[in-house]
Amino acid sequence: MASAGSATQASWIAIGSLAVGAFALVTSEFLPVGLLPEISRDIGATHGQTGLMVTLPGVLAAIAAPLSIHYARNMERRLVLLVLLGVLVASNLIVAFATSFTHLMIGRGLLGVAIGGFWTIAGALGPRLRPGPQGVRASAVILGGVSLGTVAGLPAGALLGELLGWRYAFGASAILAGAAFGALLGLLPKVHPKPSTGFTDMMAILRGRDGRLRIFAASVMYAGTYAAYTYIAPFLSEKAAISGELLSGVLLASGIAGFFGNMAGGWLSGRDARRSVLVTASLAIVSILLLPALGANPAIAILLVTVWGFSLGMQAISLMSWLQGSEPRRRDAMQALFVSLSQLAIGVGALIGGLVVDSVGTSGAMIAGALAAMVTLITVSYTPKPPTLLQPAE
Repeated sequence: MASAGSATQASWIAIGSLAVGAFALVTSEFLPVGLLPEISRDIGATHGQTGLMVTLPGVLAAIAAPLSIHYARNMERRLVLLVLLGVLVASNLIVAFATSFTHLMIGRGLLGVAIGGFWTIAGALGPRLRPGPQGVRASAVILGGVSLGTVAGLPAGALLGELLGWRYAFGASAILAGAAFGALLGLLPKVHPKPSTGFTDMMAILRGRDGRLRIFAASVMYAGTYAAYTYIAPFLSEKAAISGELLSGVLLASGIAGFFGNMAGGWLSGRDARRSVLVTASLAIVSILLLPALGANPAIAILLVTVWGFSLGMQAISLMSWLQGSEPRRRDAMQALFVSLSQLAIGVGALIGGLVVDSVGTSGAMIAGALAAMVTLITVSYTPKPPTLLQPAE
């Protein structure tokens, strides 16, 4: 048996089991988006109240991320992930059988705990499971579950909810989470924790100027992304008269492009994570800035949204690899900070985007997103090149 902190060589199928878990989490997190009217009507809550089904998990995930790395710092990683997937199953079942708004919030609150803990632990495992040059590729496979969940999981869940009812959609998500639990139990080897002091490691990262700059750059990128992308549907409808089935097709194309962007980001991050972040931010700036200027042409708008989708696919793996590569001995702590602050940035970004849209329109949200990407680009340009993620810390 491997000693605590030693590298664990896992099969690609085992790493794929983590991608199944990521797929289940993403599908569960955003499933209410397409089902809010039905849930609201059935439960007897307003649309705004029911919208907390999306907001609450993000807030609790931001809290759960640092807590999980602190309290689970000495626990075997596979066991922690299995417990979190069990919480995910319980969350979906509680929502599926909910008879009140309170029951909904309890179920979704548990989801937030699962999201924050799972991403903190699983997001840092790629280089542990495939040490050496294949570490970033393993992280990309794990994050591939996010892209696949966006492309396939969300539309499938919404369709099931429309055909059979929203409760069946959450029941199916519980089954999906159970399948992820079984995959991890049967395929993932035990992964012993590396020595960590939890909060102490996180504070050590934040005390350093370089660590603060990197966290700032990543948080601004996420905030800008969701300030703009949250309102891409009304923008396309108003600016390019793209709506209905065509809008669904455009978003699907963006999701497919994101899947390939994830693979490209994994490939480039394995060679130079800093450059991968710069490419990601540059693609975002160009595509988002051109939307208000040229988006009235539907063909150009579709092309730009697809390019933006590709950069979105690169974003998570590029930023995560860049951050972890700068702290090879504190990967778990850096991942906890990344998950926590990115979740907060998503909520803040969507809020800022909403205020901008109400004040100056959807084009303003696009410009705000592009400006945030510019800030990230400039910040990353002035940070030193980190140690390569391909050299695992002893």
